[in-house]
Amino acid sequence: MDGVRKAAAAIAASVGSGRALGLAMNVTDGQSVAAALHQAIRAYGGLDLLVSNAGVLKAESVKAQSERDFDFVTAVNYKGYFLCVQHAAPILALQHQAQPACWSDIIQINSKSGLVGSNRNSAYAGSKFGGVGLTQSYALELVEDGIKVNAICPGNFFDGPLWSDPQSGLFVQYLRTGKVPGAKTIADVRRAYEAKVPMGRGCTTPDVMKAIYYLMEQKYETGQAVPVTGGQVMLH
Repeated sequence: MDGVRKAAAAIAASVGSGRALGLAMNVTDGQSVAAALHQAIRAYGGLDLLVSNAGVLKAESVKAQSERDFDFVTAVNYKGYFLCVQHAAPILALQHQAQPACWSDIIQINSKSGLVGSNRNSAYAGSKFGGVGLTQSYALELVEDGIKVNAICPGNFFDGPLWSDPQSGLFVQYLRTGKVPGAKTIADVRRAYEAKVPMGRGCTTPDVMKAIYYLMEQKYETGQAVPVTGGQVMLH
């Protein structure tokens, strides 16, 4: 909770007092989701955009993964998306009913693993594939309420802690386990993974933000899963 409050305070300091509100939410608990949305609406009077961004990863073989880890990934990545949409959609629909010219957006931050399978990472990929299915289904249902529903499928965030943490990041893990043949250093591992991307680098937050802005501004797009992968994964 301290972290989200500090983040909100930093945003408010940058763009103006009262422009950000830090709230705790457990996306696997419908009551928690509803309570956070209620507080946001009381503070700002409505909702224009829901970004479903919560996600967790437990990369393990299907031969060894515990049921507990599988359930954890599925609950956050799949059920959490469902609960957020379930509680936000009636609010957005009511706003559209009051002002039919007002359309709103739901955007899920998915993953390239929602478009192609992921070796020894099936719980994550399965939950993300499921998220694309939810996105398409919600788009068909909620269009009558003036709600566009889309997903963004980013590539790997090489500069984030998941990959670059010096103690437990994936670069370190892959070096230790010899996953990249011939790699002697973390830099070797990183170069090997960057080489998989036609544009030669990992995904960044600005890349994803530009995709969010595009989907909000594009009035004639719903039910899409937009890759932001530097060409590593392409739609077909």
